Amino acid sequence: MEDKTTIIENDIFKNVVSHAKEYGFVFPSSEIYDGLQAVYDYGQNGVELKNNIKQAWWKAMTQLHENIVGIDAAIFMHPTTWKASGHVDGFNDPMIDNKDSKKRYRADVLVEEKAAEYAAKGEQTKADDLVKKLARLLESNDLKGVYDLIVEEKITCPVSGTCNWTEVRQFNLMFSTQLGSVADDASTIYLRPETAQGIFVNFLNVQKTGRMKIPFGIAQIGKAFRNEIVARQFTFRMREFEQMEMQFFVRPGDEMKYYEEWKTLRLKWHKAIGLPAEKLKYHKHEKLAHYANAAVDIEYEFPFGYKEIEGIHSRTDFDLGNHEKYSKKKLQYFDNELNKNYVPYVVETSAGADRVFLAILCNAYTEETVGDGEQQKQRTYLKLHPALAPIKAAILPIVKKDGLPEKARKIYDDLKYDLRITYEDKDTIGKRYTRHDLIGTPFCVAIDHQTLEDDTVTIRHRDTMQQERVKIEELRLKIRKQTSFKSILELC
Repeated sequence: MEDKTTIIENDIFKNVVSHAKEYGFVFPSSEIYDGLQAVYDYGQNGVELKNNIKQAWWKAMTQLHENIVGIDAAIFMHPTTWKASGHVDGFNDPMIDNKDSKKRYRADVLVEEKAAEYAAKGEQTKADDLVKKLARLLESNDLKGVYDLIVEEKITCPVSGTCNWTEVRQFNLMFSTQLGSVADDASTIYLRPETAQGIFVNFLNVQKTGRMKIPFGIAQIGKAFRNEIVARQFTFRMREFEQMEMQFFVRPGDEMKYYEEWKTLRLKWHKAIGLPAEKLKYHKHEKLAHYANAAVDIEYEFPFGYKEIEGIHSRTDFDLGNHEKYSKKKLQYFDNELNKNYVPYVVETSAGADRVFLAILCNAYTEETVGDGEQQKQRTYLKLHPALAPIKAAILPIVKKDGLPEKARKIYDDLKYDLRITYEDKDTIGKRYTRHDLIGTPFCVAIDHQTLEDDTVTIRHRDTMQQERVKIEELRLKIRKQTSFKSILELC
């Protein structure tokens, strides 16, 4: 039985999902054909918000750090890449089916949700013990043990309510396709399940052409693909998604120092883009990936609980070492200070652009009551960081006559080269304010009859609804200052 808090949180998330579609942020993919599960399209406002998030990440990485550069590697890679990375043999999720509902679940997620139930009841020790037991079983690939744990904990299918489970088995998450025009001659290749390998195979190209010295980083934003069986919670878990990854190459032995540094820096970035500190936390991995000697997640408290939005991993020399082994090419760095060659160790920061987008959207969605007495009314708006908002300002003539549209158009034409702005003259000014509140526009600029007399306009502020009179000549500087990425970057 759901408690009242859970029901409220579920309602909030439903409202966010509904809002995202209604106001042009996210649409179900191929909706006219009833959609495609766990695949979404970003609408006219969503693509602007997502691009701004990616730009804030890119600038924080490559603009603030003179020893980090970017690349854009191809999605298709030589298939041996994925053998070397361990994905062909080890990129699996433990799956289990309920025989009554015919629904498939990730076995580890079922156990983790049971642990979350214990924690919600105040039985934290019991929850921690269950998570640790699961980690040990997965570490040893004991799928029978995972099945026994599910039965022992009396975990039921959410649909059928029964414990009638199949055995647990591994399911590889990579999408494969054929390269070549004739099927018989074609080579099996994969849609990349992560962007990191494109960085590793280009390690020497970047290091030599950029004359990079250890420590240095390579950043990349790009699409990745995973055949998630349990894809849910809107854009949180999708089959086609976007990653913002940076691989930082360091001397062997220095990796833990930089691991701790990047943990701190990445948390600061999430706070800088507007996510509140009280909704962010670290979650240390009990079960490490095959390439890691340390790993931690940065989690955000969504309406459906704390979930990962970024991972920081110490990847050791696994990737470069394995690519050296499989390619028979040396992937080493000559360190002048040490006068020796070595395979660098790597510290990775990997953020999900779609997950950060969802966190920003959930955090920005605001419902509040304004006014007093009979004047009270419900107000909904998106409290987005001004630098991330899809539209920075709306230019709004009060009426469609008396030369106001022409004056407003002149202001719009003057500002559009420097700022992402829009022009609107349909409906009352109040309705237009409301529309822009709903998409998170931080400033609405009203052009009235006084504007024709003294070249001043009224700026209405989204969050407070307060208004101020300013000169037209001051508009550009005022809006740019408050919507600049500098306000984010100086906090990073």
